Amino acid sequence: METRTLHVDYLTRVEGEGALELRIEDGRLISAQLRIFEPPRLFEALLRGRTYAEVPDIVARICGICPIAYQMSAVHAIERAFGHTVEGQLRSLRRLVYCGEWIESHALHVSMLHAPDFLGYPDAIRMAREHAEIVRNALALKKAGNELIRVLGGREIHPINVKPGGFYRVPTRSELTAIEATLERARDLAVRLVRWVAGFPFPDFERDYEFVALRHPEEYPFNEGRLVSSAGLDIDISDFDRQFEERQVPHSTALHAGIRGRGAYLVGPLARYALNFDRLPASVQALAREAGLGPVCRNPFRSIIVRAIEIVYACEEALGLIAAYEPPEVAAVPLTPRPGIGFGCTEAPRGICWHRYEFDADGNVLTARIVPPTSQNQPSMEADLAAIASTALEEPDEVLRERCERSIRNHDPCISCSAHFLKLSVLRP
Repeated sequence: METRTLHVDYLTRVEGEGALELRIEDGRLISAQLRIFEPPRLFEALLRGRTYAEVPDIVARICGICPIAYQMSAVHAIERAFGHTVEGQLRSLRRLVYCGEWIESHALHVSMLHAPDFLGYPDAIRMAREHAEIVRNALALKKAGNELIRVLGGREIHPINVKPGGFYRVPTRSELTAIEATLERARDLAVRLVRWVAGFPFPDFERDYEFVALRHPEEYPFNEGRLVSSAGLDIDISDFDRQFEERQVPHSTALHAGIRGRGAYLVGPLARYALNFDRLPASVQALAREAGLGPVCRNPFRSIIVRAIEIVYACEEALGLIAAYEPPEVAAVPLTPRPGIGFGCTEAPRGICWHRYEFDADGNVLTARIVPPTSQNQPSMEADLAAIASTALEEPDEVLRERCERSIRNHDPCISCSAHFLKLSVLRP
């Protein structure tokens, strides 16, 4: 019996480390495991005993690229626990700051981390030698998103202006209109980006994912909606635990999520797009069709186009929100703590970010639970790896490794693993 085992020993990631192992016996793939060996980060334990007002600033530190996702999920959960709803211009400002996060996160991944895979470059630095304008435009897009976060969040990284009930300070109309020209240019750059990535050579590869995303009655989802799936799931976010489960697997310290009785599912741009295509403006739908997409995309390699489409949408949405902005009378509605449990679920660039908090009568956290998008996608990522590897078992180890790395980068699990994989070892009998 011939056994061939491929190891990528270190998949460096923003939040911990991981590895990849493929085991092949007699020309058949036996297992494809994405090994996550993150050290405990203890955020859920750190939150216990803290007052509700401290939660948004603490959870913002979970991710340097997507702090808004964690803050928005947290404040919605807190407000739900205390029986409050934020509406009007404060609600609009929350959508606006989320636009900034989508723009900066997607721009970084699409142009700097994912595009080199399709053009044959090992990284964006070497890609820039022949595509300098693309890289400059990507940096301009990211800067536009960061500027939105700075104006609304107080600073670009780990923003400090978000609070339960609203914001510590709301922007003036002139502060927002000052960045309209930047966003208009960003929208034009994003349209060009869609057309550029649509011309990439894509493998003929599709997967029958069960997509899961928020769906709002009227809007492409950011902060609100019901949890729906392509297989008929339609639940309130408070029912997450009844339909979804997390389990520990021997090869990973990160939990694997699944739908009870059905297994793996996919969150993120492909899921949002498939389940909310009809919520996109007609102009964005037309651009998607021009780029070769239908209302549903099941090819994970084409997720780069969907992310670029979402940048265009976020720019359009931001401009519309700014045009309609009138400063609210108060920066935040007052909250009255009470004992209770609150749930929040918002759409991070990489997919749904679900929070649950239990509070005592003084508003102190008794328990906290956070389910990030990447952990939800891990089983689907492993299934992708198995499918990709099975088509290339006769290829040299380096080719097989490269195809598997590309498969992982399709899902933008986090910055460092998208940027480089450090070492591959091959063990043969």
